Amino acid sequence: MRKHPDFHATTILGILQDGEVALGGDGQVTLEDTIVKHNTRKVRKMYNDTILAGFAGTTADAFTLFDKFEQKLDQYNGNLNRAAVELAKDWRTDKYLRRLEALLGVIDRENALIISGSGDVIECEDGIIAIGSGGPYALAAARALIKYTKLPPTEIVKEALLITANICIYTNDKITIEELKKKNKRSGKSK
Repeated sequence: MRKHPDFHATTILGILQDGEVALGGDGQVTLEDTIVKHNTRKVRKMYNDTILAGFAGTTADAFTLFDKFEQKLDQYNGNLNRAAVELAKDWRTDKYLRRLEALLGVIDRENALIISGSGDVIECEDGIIAIGSGGPYALAAARALIKYTKLPPTEIVKEALLITANICIYTNDKITIEELKKKNKRSGKSK
């Protein structure tokens, strides 16, 4: 039986800070020891632009999970926690889904979660999501930037991903960032 080539890819980093949210990812896709694409988009807005999601892992698997997650968000009226738990249950128990190799990072103005195929839904206690090959580097850079600067979440994500791109061979500097601005208390609209 022929083994499929290994795809290594990605750093996804999300920051939830004072109701402001940013989620970014690099664009590199690597097949074994070759870079096959530089500008893949690994983050997106969901559920009426109120939730951000990013993936690390096999691209086709991640798009399947994005679709399933969007269905759960619709089913549970945008309740991020409930949708994440229900996706994790399906992912772990469904014969087809359990073969998918990816991680999802999902974030809204109140929650930052990592969802895995082993049934885990991990709530990030410091409001930072970091997954993928460069996740540990991005996490370290983001924590330092949060502690020692006053940068907004979008800038922290950008700078931490650029730092990671200089360390991790599976991460590049072709960065995509999505954001949710802080809501205006009076009107309920984003600033």
